[in-house]
Amino acid sequence: MAQGASRPKLVEADEGAPQRRNRVNLFDLAYQRIEELLVRCELAPGRFLAMQDLQDLTGFGRTPVHHAVNRLAADTLIVIRPRHGLQIAPIDLARERVLLQLRRDIERFVIRLAAERAGPSHRNQMLHMERLLRERRDGLSLAEFNALDRRIDQMVLAAAGEPFLEHTLRPLHTIFRRIGFIYHTHMAQMPSLDGTIDHHLSVLNAVATRNAERGVAASDALIAFVDGMFDEMETRIDPSLLDCSVEPLLSP
Repeated sequence: MAQGASRPKLVEADEGAPQRRNRVNLFDLAYQRIEELLVRCELAPGRFLAMQDLQDLTGFGRTPVHHAVNRLAADTLIVIRPRHGLQIAPIDLARERVLLQLRRDIERFVIRLAAERAGPSHRNQMLHMERLLRERRDGLSLAEFNALDRRIDQMVLAAAGEPFLEHTLRPLHTIFRRIGFIYHTHMAQMPSLDGTIDHHLSVLNAVATRNAERGVAASDALIAFVDGMFDEMETRIDPSLLDCSVEPLLSP
């Protein structure tokens, strides 16, 4: 290779047909990276920023980030402010509690469909995940659990076998994963992950054993558990954690 020719080249989305597969992967990777920053509140609710800020934070080029932002805006997780840039959507607990009921109804349909359609490979993956959660539950960090939770969502949707459902549920999963992060990170008692792990184990086992009725009941119990988080957050959470433009409350 000639001198000076080894400098790495930024892969962008405009280099012709051979790059199409890489381009699609970059779009997905940029979305996943920004989604992770949202869930962990490294992109704080209410924060204003520019497209360039997201490029700097993620290391992706303009085209993948622009594509990811458009998807996240459609998911209501980012607000595009014409002439003012972008805003990470603040958390409105009242609205998200309504969305939780929507998620409950959709999840009932998905869980029933997954239990009815799950093939041997789907069931094997779920039983393996169930064993993994049981073995690692005492040492799981919140970040590790969220990574497994994302995989569980993907497994159930794959078993259900209806791609439209992924586009419907994906933003709802992200919204409530972010709620869970705030709850487990900022509530005074530092809540244990045991409750949410137990509910996920029940869902996994029911779908893996193709018991639709038990799966729906387990899914409803998980949603009720999340609803209980709202009861605590509505009375105890610092509002600045839900919208960073709000002045933080000072401890007495």
